[in-house]
Order: sequence, then structure tokens, then C-alpha cells
Amino acid sequence: MLTDPAAATGETRQAERPAPSRTRADAGSGLSEGRRRWGLLLLFGWIAQVGVRLVFASGQTMPVATPDETGYLFAARVLTGGPPADMSYGTVYRGGYPMLLLPAFKLAHDPDTVYRLCLLTNALVGALVLPLAYVLLRRFGLSRGRSCLFANVVALLPAAVFYSEFVLTDAVLPAVVLGWLLLTHTWLTSENPRIQPAAAIGASLLAGYACAAHSRGVVIIAVHALLVLVATVRRWRPVWQSALALAALAAVFLAGTKLNAHLFHVLYPAGDNDLEGNLLRRLTSASGLGWTFSLAVGQVWYLIVGTGGLAGIGLLGCGSLAVRRGTEARLRALALAVLASIAGIAVATSAALPDEVRVGNYVYGRYLACFAPVLVAAGIAVLVQASRRTLGWAAGGTVVLAAASGAVVYAYAGSRLTRYVFTPFDFPESSFLTLDWHRFHLWRATVAGLVLLGLAVLVVWALRGRAAMAVLAGTLVAVEAGMTGTATAEIARPLVREFGPIARLDGVARPGDRVAVDWQVPWKVRLPMLYDAGLHRPLEFDGNRRKPPAHRANLIILDWRRPGHVPAERTWKKGTPPPGWHIVAKRTSKDGSWVAWRRD
Repeated sequence: MLTDPAAATGETRQAERPAPSRTRADAGSGLSEGRRRWGLLLLFGWIAQVGVRLVFASGQTMPVATPDETGYLFAARVLTGGPPADMSYGTVYRGGYPMLLLPAFKLAHDPDTVYRLCLLTNALVGALVLPLAYVLLRRFGLSRGRSCLFANVVALLPAAVFYSEFVLTDAVLPAVVLGWLLLTHTWLTSENPRIQPAAAIGASLLAGYACAAHSRGVVIIAVHALLVLVATVRRWRPVWQSALALAALAAVFLAGTKLNAHLFHVLYPAGDNDLEGNLLRRLTSASGLGWTFSLAVGQVWYLIVGTGGLAGIGLLGCGSLAVRRGTEARLRALALAVLASIAGIAVATSAALPDEVRVGNYVYGRYLACFAPVLVAAGIAVLVQASRRTLGWAAGGTVVLAAASGAVVYAYAGSRLTRYVFTPFDFPESSFLTLDWHRFHLWRATVAGLVLLGLAVLVVWALRGRAAMAVLAGTLVAVEAGMTGTATAEIARPLVREFGPIARLDGVARPGDRVAVDWQVPWKVRLPMLYDAGLHRPLEFDGNRRKPPAHRANLIILDWRRPGHVPAERTWKKGTPPPGWHIVAKRTSKDGSWVAWRRD
């Protein structure tokens, strides 16, 4: 089903041979010219992918995916010498991704400009999925033309584009995961002794970076370390190469650990939300195991349905490669590494996840989105290369897998899928499939996703050659553009409209102000406000325990819990305001309200 990079079809190999009448020099020159042409095409494709991401992100002007975006922005701000923010009792956001944002904070100081430069960083790195997907598809045995065509399909996946509209590590993780797998494959299969050490070190660096960037990377770094040990024991590669790989892995891991310990000390002075404790409790109790298994299956369900079934075919292809007789041992190890990484991430994130009384607890696609390009590329390779019989079995298996995983989700979550809080941000793909951005529909989304898979199979069966490839790629791109476009219009833009007026200090703060913000202002409003006030080096204080710091600031934002019942003048707690202080602004919203006091 999935092939070794050397297993190109005979026709492809024949097409790539130089014509007999040409000299060796001519052949070499032609091959070099061909490679140069394809290299330029990929370069232009990467530039186009950067442009696509910037167009979708053009309306994003502030962090709205709170607290995730603000967590990464605060980390980058701290690393460039800027003011910290108190993220205590929240999820810990690691420093690997903020390291990529440092140039944005160095090049600009205005929060709006810095934010847009961060989105540019997302686009530049995220668009690397295109050339990486091209290489992956070539290694699956597709011709150059088809690889280039479908690499664009893979690069336009909502899982690779939508999150680039926000300052989230999810914007770069797909490229990191693809790069890690390709370099690992190169190390294990290349016959070039010069390439092997570089690939070993490069794969280890990317695995270590994934760990430094997000807790999902802990699974990746563990899987990679195990792969290196297996390669050593099986003598696939010399011990000295494995030693180099492990040394690079250890160096990045230790550097990332030190970086994250520093950020934790600065940004989480009172501790975090103890996700590690959740993980331990869930994996050591019957009820916790039930929760973990169901939520992990829900992530797999979303991965399959959200990609129109293509990731399901990719999963089955990896499984087939892992268990089929005759699979070369190194390819088997890589297939198992992909499956182990997906299973490990699904289980670990589900076990650690707190019960937030939201639908996204039970079906969530973001944690496995970084593996969507790999699996979709594998699914496309099966679609365009497998025999009708094999493709029929793969499609049928995907239908069974989607239905079974949906049944597990429904059996465990039941009415909670409709009663619990629906957060549109959690469902960019499934909301498009059901054309409903206000409620979740498990079975309607399942059917819609499988219908898309059926259409893809019919296109391949009904048409032949270039026509089939063009129609298939065009259909997939149209669906992906629809998913990302509607997610942008229905999810991303409304968040900016909702939080812009309440979380920004435009017209309130002046140059030279020292701003203090009450910790009691709801975090959905307070954290974006603290980012927006970065130039003022904001202070934080707990308005329930302390008086406003009138001696340290000249603009104080106070929580206003009951507008309409409590006058704005009574928001100054723990006594009366000192002489010279007066109200200069009031903001109210369903997410939180505040009053701004200024000292003359």
C-alpha cells in the first residue's frame, strides 16, 4: 500500500532516464536543469502558501485564543527583556515556539505590529509543509508532477492553515513533525554515508524542539529516542551515528528544560494547573481510564472525519505497513513510530485534560492536527496508486473506523455533546461539514466526512490519468478552502470583534502611563489587555486582597463585577480613591467588565 522511496513505478523510472542518444554530460546537465526547475516551482509554491496564510490571517490584530496565544506572547516578551504577566494556576506554555517569535519582538515594540510579525513567522514556517509534503509524496512513490500537485493539497489542510491565524505552536508543529519523520527516514534508509550523520542529528534536533515547544513533543522525543536505540541494537546504523543522534537529542532536551524552568519561575509564581497530576490520577483509576480512552478515541474520530476520511486511509496504510509480512524492518519501525506517536499524544492529552464542561473535551482535533499532513499524504498516495480492490478495502475500513470511533464517543459522552458548552474554535472542520457553527452534530459530521471520502474514491475510479488527478486535487482544495474560509469568517473574525473593544486600551492609555490591572478582571479580558499594555510595563495586583497601587501607577484598571447594580464609582475597593483619581473609561461585556481610573 505505502512504498519505500525507491519503489517508484517502472514508468516513472523510465521517464526519468536520460535518452540513449544523449551523452553523460548532457544527461547530467539535463537532470540538474530538471531539478532546478522543480526546485524553483517548489520555491514559488512556498511563497504562494505564505501568501495564502497571510490573507487568511489579515483580520487578526490581537490575541483572542486566550490563554494560549497570550501565554506564548508573554514568554517571548520575557525572553526579550519585556515585562512578565502572572499566568498562575493556568496551563504551562513552553518556550520552544516563543523562541521563533523573538525577531518579532526585536524588530518592533508596538503590540499590534509585533502580533502581525508573529503571524508572518507562522506563515513562513507553516508554509514549509508544501516542500516537505512534496518530498514525502515522492517517497511514497508518486511522480514529481503528482507530488507537486498534491503537496499543495496537503499544505492547504485546515489543520496546517487555520491555526496559523493565531500565535499558537500548532502553526509550526505540522512542519516540525513532517521534517522529523523525513529526516529519520533519511537516516535509516539512505545509502549515502555523508548524509546519514546530518540526518540523524537533524531528526534529533527537531524531535527535541518539539518537546521544548509543547507537551505533545514529550511523546515525540520518547518515540525518537526509542527509534535510535532500536537502530543501534539492530545494527541498522553505526553506533557512533546513534551516539551523535542521542547527544543532539539530549542537548536540545536539556536546553529546553532549562528554558522552560526559567519561564515557569517568571510566569507562574503561584504554580500551574497540575496537568501532570491529572495525568497520573486518570491513568491509575478505572473511571480515569474510561475518560482517557473515550477522549483519545474522540481525537482519532475528529482526525478522520475532519480530513474527509483521508487521514483514516493513512492510518490504515500505516497499520498495514507495520503488520504486513514482507515490510522492510526499518519502514516497519517508522510506521510503528507514527502510530505510537499518535496514540501516545491522544492518550496523554486526554488524560491530562481538565473537565471544562465543554463539548471539546470529548471530540477535539487540535492535538493530533500536527500529524494530519502526514496521514493525509499517505491517504492520497493510496488513493492515486492502489488497485481498486485495495482502495475499496481501505475506504471500507475507514468507514468502519469512523463509525466505531463515533460510537465510542457517543456511548461515553451521550447528551453532553449537546448539553455542554460548544466552543466554535474547537471545531473548524466539523462545523463546515455540518454547516452549523453553534452546535455539534456527531453523526451528521461523520456522514458528511465519509461522503467526501466516497466522492474522492469515485473520482479516482471513474476518471483516468491527468483528468482524475486534476479533479481530485481541485475538489480537495475547494473543500479545504471552504473549511478554512468559513472558520475564519465564523470563528476567527468574530473573536476579534468580540474582544477588541473590551480588551484593548485604545483611547484610554497614553504614552508614558504606568498601568496597573486588577487580577480579578476575568482572564479572557485581562490577559489580552496585559499584552496590549506591554509598552506601559503593566503591574498586576489582586483587588480582593490589596488596595489599588495608587502610588505606583497613574492608570488603574479595576474589575467591575456587577455593572448596573454596583456604580462604577464604587469599584475602588478597600477604601476611597485618593485625591486626584477619577474615572476615565468604562467597558462592559459578557466576558467581563472594568473601570479605568486615572490620576491627574
